[in-house]
Amino acid sequence: MNIKNKRKEIFLIVTLLFSSILFNQYYGNLGIQPIDSFFPFNSGYDVLNGYYPFKDYWTITGPFIDIVQALFFKLFGVSWFSYVFHASIFNSIFTMFFFYSLYKFGLNFNICFLYSFFLSFLAYPSSGTPYVDHQASYLSVMAVLCFILALKTNSRLWWFILPIIFVISFLTKQTPTSYIFILISLLSLIHFTLNFDLKKIIAGISGSILVLMIFFLFLVIGDISLTSFTQQYILFPMSLGESRLEDGFLFPLEFERIIMRFKLIHLSAAVLLIVLIKKISQNYRYLVNSEFLIIFSLIITIFCLIAHQLMTINGIYIYFLIPIMLGFSHIYFLKYFKEKKYILYFLIFLGVSSTINYGYKYINKRNFMDLSNANISKAIDASFFDEKLSGLKWITPQYPKNPKAEILKLKEVIKIIDNDKSNKIIVTDYQFISVILSFYDNSPNKVWYTKHVYPNKRNKYFNIYKTFFIDNIKNRNINAIYILKPMYGHDNVFRNILSTNCFRTIEVNDILEKHLIQKCDELK
Repeated sequence: MNIKNKRKEIFLIVTLLFSSILFNQYYGNLGIQPIDSFFPFNSGYDVLNGYYPFKDYWTITGPFIDIVQALFFKLFGVSWFSYVFHASIFNSIFTMFFFYSLYKFGLNFNICFLYSFFLSFLAYPSSGTPYVDHQASYLSVMAVLCFILALKTNSRLWWFILPIIFVISFLTKQTPTSYIFILISLLSLIHFTLNFDLKKIIAGISGSILVLMIFFLFLVIGDISLTSFTQQYILFPMSLGESRLEDGFLFPLEFERIIMRFKLIHLSAAVLLIVLIKKISQNYRYLVNSEFLIIFSLIITIFCLIAHQLMTINGIYIYFLIPIMLGFSHIYFLKYFKEKKYILYFLIFLGVSSTINYGYKYINKRNFMDLSNANISKAIDASFFDEKLSGLKWITPQYPKNPKAEILKLKEVIKIIDNDKSNKIIVTDYQFISVILSFYDNSPNKVWYTKHVYPNKRNKYFNIYKTFFIDNIKNRNINAIYILKPMYGHDNVFRNILSTNCFRTIEVNDILEKHLIQKCDELK
């Protein structure tokens, strides 16, 4: 390689590195959806100050983002910048790992850059801030990339890394990690049945032991009981998944919902599907070939993430799959259809057009944050609240046309809460208040959204949650509970938890309620 080409490659890598960070830094500062944007901000601050998930607050989302955010706060200070920077760094890691994967498959350096550049724009910038569904999805895809790299390179290193990524992904969010884990486990079983290699199996076991030891060390350091972790993070979410199936989140499996709604994702993987069908029809022994396992894992990953998307109540964010599938389609185009140039033009066109289309519709218009109808030009610098929020352009779906009115109301409420020096719980979607006031909010929940993130009365784990909630009030000697509205999930947080004689409600103003805790049987 001559010096000129080497410099060009270095330039492209640096460009990719910085673009993946800068794209996310820009959009992470552009508007917010309170219930989605603030909870890792608050929980990261809690962990920084020694309050841990499962023990100090109820959560069904994993502790990994909380711990990493606490680390970012420690390194870069408690600020909105370091919060968004967390997501930006992960966007960069995901982008560069995808670039590396394509390059290891022999794809041209410039083409690797192109598809990776598309990914850097379509991935984390849809949220901009740390978010469990995004990060777990990216980690799950990275696990798939580890698996196919293990098959491609024949290196034990990737079998060692694979379980580490899976555990981190699971500790970010249970799904789609569990779907992808089942997929890769079955394909790995097929691979090792046909290609037994004890050293690779030992490498995988070693990675598993290492990451599980670190996880159990975290439980010990945080004084978190394994029972609490299991109840909150595994058993209750399983019951939640069952109810979502019953409520029709996933079913019926209609062509319109599964295929047409995500048609460009499927189109981006068309070459992979054609190769699979063609090779199997020519020789059924292809089913035990490593190439089959690679292509099959990529195609099924699409359906795993579509299933996850349908099972959530979030805006669509999985269009980042398009450049990933296009990259691998390009690889197999070169291998099997190199003479058919129109396929190449199709892949490039689809990559450019989909990035522009979804970049504008979902990223630039902040669709995931429910800000499509907001007047972004009216956003106000959130340093109006506190310098910790400096850089954030404040506009929310709650006040899409008049963010100043929302800010003034919140400013008044924050002053009231700050003047109350008693032990209090803050119940709100605006989970930045305790951070800028530098105190612990004593919230028994990481997020407030009935049924979807904590049990309602019909759920079999409700009594466990109720005990957790009441113990939080008693053990912290809580005198008052403030409820700041509007709340996306609901604002009747006492429903079926406390009797009406356990608190006295004061309507402070049109968005703030103060509930004074009183002696009652439940709180004895």
